[in-house]
Amino acid sequence: MLELLQANHRMGGAELARRLGVDGRTVRRYAARLEDLGIPVVAERGRHGGYRLMPGYKLPPLMLTDDEATAVVLGLLAGRRMGLPGQATESALAKVQRVLPASLRARVQALQDTLGFTLAARDAAAPATEALLTLAAAAREGRRVRLRYRSWQGDATERDFDPYGLVFHSGRWYAMGHDHRSGETRTFRVDRVESAEPGTGTFEVPRGVDPVQHVTRSLAGVPYTHEVQVLLETTLDEARRRVPASTATLTETGGGVLMTTRAERLDGMARMLAGLGWPFVVHRPEELRGHVRDLARSLHEQAARRPPDA
Repeated sequence: MLELLQANHRMGGAELARRLGVDGRTVRRYAARLEDLGIPVVAERGRHGGYRLMPGYKLPPLMLTDDEATAVVLGLLAGRRMGLPGQATESALAKVQRVLPASLRARVQALQDTLGFTLAARDAAAPATEALLTLAAAAREGRRVRLRYRSWQGDATERDFDPYGLVFHSGRWYAMGHDHRSGETRTFRVDRVESAEPGTGTFEVPRGVDPVQHVTRSLAGVPYTHEVQVLLETTLDEARRRVPASTATLTETGGGVLMTTRAERLDGMARMLAGLGWPFVVHRPEELRGHVRDLARSLHEQAARRPPDA
């Protein structure tokens, strides 16, 4: 309705209702809502009545309440900390601040200057915007794309790909879907996609596919030396709060939560289990039990030590 009133000097209620596809009562409600937002809508009553914006009124380029401006700035600041592309977030912050009223701009700048994070900053592997948007559109429309992909070794390949979804995880973007080159469900880092061209083929996402779960499980399954399975005597909610999904698969069982993961060093796994603070039962590998005993012995020895002058 606001766009129509900006484009036309005056519009009748019936014409507005027709253009918007609503009834006259809804048009009146829209007019009242615009006034609540501080936009002066003049309602002319009578047989030939209608609506118009107050003469001389110009809509500012961006209208945000204090709450909305705070939400936008916090989202951009948090996104930058999580590893979203720094240049894009910096320019977006600058643009938002330029169009805010002076009083609100000062308060938002104070928030930006004084806000601290306990989360360590991550280095982003920013994907090309065109590739990211193409994959997102293809996933929504069920359209196959032609990928040119560069592996971690620098080898470039081309493949047809059915993107089931995009996942942002630990500062990186991933595309998950069916890879026609290998015939398997694969996960690809979007920052390694050199080009993505939409094709004419279409696809349907198989029932039950969860891109987030698939990506986190595939990252948790990166090959290491030892395959580890431990029963944690805690709840699934507690385990999820302490054990990142990218490092282990957590499955609720009758006795607690079964954690399945891989580890390069079993002594490090023993320290991790001790740090969680829950009772646990080692299922495999058997060698992990020895490392847990070694850690317990070492801690016992440290507890027995006293200062030289004690």
